[in-house]
Amino acid sequence: MVTTVIAGGALAACGANSGSEPALSAAGEAGREVVRTNGCSACHGRNGEGGPGPAFTGLFGSTVELADDSTEVADADYLFESIRDPDAEVVAGYGFPMPENDLSDAEIESVITFITELATEEEAG
Repeated sequence: MVTTVIAGGALAACGANSGSEPALSAAGEAGREVVRTNGCSACHGRNGEGGPGPAFTGLFGSTVELADDSTEVADADYLFESIRDPDAEVVAGYGFPMPENDLSDAEIESVITFITELATEEEAG
């Protein structure tokens, strides 16, 4: 098991891969690597399957219920804003905020590609 320190001193742990990894394009694979190397997978899962944080699998294009009882469609603009400013759109049902990050716009775009391809992978499966 690997333990990661995330922003604010919180600890998160992630275990071994719980299943086969989805097939991704080179751009999607780059996004998966950003997720893994920046601590995102500690909450969102090694392959986006979720955990203490919302799942990435099947997220793109879905309707997301927010903590303020509103809803948003998880399109590229929503995802970009949610990653750039984690407090902007808090997903309902999760008891702690996503930590701040210092991802570049290009890194955020690659994470969005990863999330988009996970939605496509789920539809194909």
